[in-house]
Amino acid sequence: MSEAEVNPLAKEASRLFSGRVDFLLSAPALKFLPEPTVPEVAFCGRSNVGKSSLLNALTGRRSLARTSVTPGRTQELNFFEVGEPTQFRLVDMPGYGFAKAPPAVVEKWRRLVRDFLRGRVVLKRTLLLVDARHGVKPVDIEMMQMLDESAASYRVVLTKADKIKASELEAVLAKTQAEARKHSAAYPVVHVTSSEKGMGIDDLRAALLEDALGLAE
Repeated sequence: MSEAEVNPLAKEASRLFSGRVDFLLSAPALKFLPEPTVPEVAFCGRSNVGKSSLLNALTGRRSLARTSVTPGRTQELNFFEVGEPTQFRLVDMPGYGFAKAPPAVVEKWRRLVRDFLRGRVVLKRTLLLVDARHGVKPVDIEMMQMLDESAASYRVVLTKADKIKASELEAVLAKTQAEARKHSAAYPVVHVTSSEKGMGIDDLRAALLEDALGLAE
């Protein structure tokens, strides 16, 4: 029996995500942001962490968010509306950690993300994605510090958990939880997911709805 069948919140989240989920707009700068009329949950992570694949898995779509083998392709804030009428929005943030990007591009990314995190009043939670094969890297810790400084509450989500052995996953999860406990804005629960196998997707859907409705502290 799936999480969605035993947890009323997970059941409602599954219903919502199987309904209307539409792309709204891309914002290359803050002046292009949509009106802050509904709650928002944002997704961030290193380039190629599996962000697009996770968004597609959560929404049951194949191409809601484009997947690409080219790291750093997404350099805008992409907004998706969930529900009819719209209940909340998902925000796909630009990937970070693009080592070959020119300094001007990196600085533009930093300003856009930092200002969005600090100033977006309807942002209820951010999901920080970490590749389970590699664990938390220094660039992830930098992002965690930016979230801490912005007072932007976030959940850490391990992706691609099916790509490593169970014993390795257990060790990575323990290290990730230990790192999360060092950060003031990090939610204490670390989620373990696999977009390919569906691992942890029902639970994460429920957490997203919980965050959007303001039910989780």
